[in-house]
Order: sequence, then structure tokens, then C-alpha cells
Amino acid sequence: MKIAVCVSHVPDTETKVKIGSDGKTIDTSGVNYILNPYDEFAVEEALKIREKDGGEVVAVSLGEDANKETLRKALAMGIDKAVLLKDEHERDSYAVAKGIAEYLKSYEPDLIFVGKQSIDYDNLQVGGLIAEFLGLPSVSVAVKLEYADGKLKAEREIEGAHEHVEVTLPCVVAAQRGLNEPRYPSLKGIMQAKKKPIEEIEAAQAESRVKVLGMKKPPEKQPGKIVGEGVDAVPELVRLLREEAKVI
Repeated sequence: MKIAVCVSHVPDTETKVKIGSDGKTIDTSGVNYILNPYDEFAVEEALKIREKDGGEVVAVSLGEDANKETLRKALAMGIDKAVLLKDEHERDSYAVAKGIAEYLKSYEPDLIFVGKQSIDYDNLQVGGLIAEFLGLPSVSVAVKLEYADGKLKAEREIEGAHEHVEVTLPCVVAAQRGLNEPRYPSLKGIMQAKKKPIEEIEAAQAESRVKVLGMKKPPEKQPGKIVGEGVDAVPELVRLLREEAKVI
């Protein structure tokens, strides 16, 4: 079995975001980047299937040379092969998915994993777009998977319930938190990952459909007010909610 896992290179969740001088991107100076947390669930599930049924797992990332750091994290977890689709330009979800899909057409995987979303743009689009470009079925927000005889039984997390579906391979699966518990890279795995080559391929060109016009931080939270005590404070509270907060 051939399994592909698409991984994103994203700012650490503890990053204190500063807007760049262009007003459209973040200031990357001093920012620590990590393997997208949702992609860790995707990597772990791919490794579990390989360990059970054999085959090869390849990690694919689209971006600059900095993405190699994330690919090496995937290699340290146990991925067999890493591929960097090189492109130094900003891409929206459409263009990222298009570039990855073009590579996957040549690799012809039996199963494609993605994280349900990246924690930087939070668009939740890449997995579905890859499936559309490849003409494959897709399963999103998967929290449980069972693979047997060329079919995948999946449990999806939906609003207020869980949904059970069955899909025939090849397909695309978007991993949700709760699907598994990602393993920590071993010291041996980390050392081996440093020596493994990362294949570099120029990413297929694709025009972005979304353009960032500007970026700004949300307004600072205003300090709270004490308007009184007991029932006597209710009229003033109602007035403030209506005239200042404008929520009633």
C-alpha cells in the first residue's frame, strides 16, 4: 500500500503574532515553526496502517526550504520518504491543494491523509480540494478508522453527533483530534531523519483565488465595570448593555 500524508509548516501555537511591515503577513522574525498539530494525527494514522498492512508512507509539503524542518519531524516519527514541493510564493488553499494534487497524480497513492485544518489559516479546505482535483471520495473530521479489504470504515465528528461511513480506496481522509495519540520521535528516529534525503520538486503552478488585502489584530479587551450591587444595579446594567455594549 502507498500512503501519502500532506503536512504543513506552521507557527508554534505559543507564538506571539506580530503583523509584518507590509500589513498583510506576520512578522516571522523570532517565530518558531512546527509540524501542524492536526497533521500529526494524520502521520500517526498512516504509520499505524503501514505497520499493520505494510507498504510505504511519504510525507509531502509545499513551500520553501524551511518546510524541510517539518518534513524531518515526520521522518523522525517513522515516515519512509519526504518530498518538498518547492515554491517561495504565498498560496491560498486552492493553489496549495492544486500543487499537491498534481504531484499525487504521479505518485498514485492508495490513501491520502491530511490534517483537518492548518492552525495558521484555519480554512479546512485543502483536503476536500485535493479530493476534488483527483476525483476521489473524501472523509473529513475523522475520529476513528478501520481498514480492511480495500475499504475504510470511518467515524466522523459532526454537529451534535458522530456519523459512520464506508469508503472504497483510493480516498482522502482529513484527521481530527481524537483519532489517535501521535507518537514521540525516538532518539534513533531523530538521528536517522537527519541523514535521510528529502526529494525536492518544483511545485506545479496554480493561481490563488483569494488575496489577503490586510491583516489586523482584534481590538484590546476593555476593562470590566462594577455598576453596583444587588437588584439596584439592574437598571444601570441594562442601560450599559443596550447603549454601550449594544447587545440587547
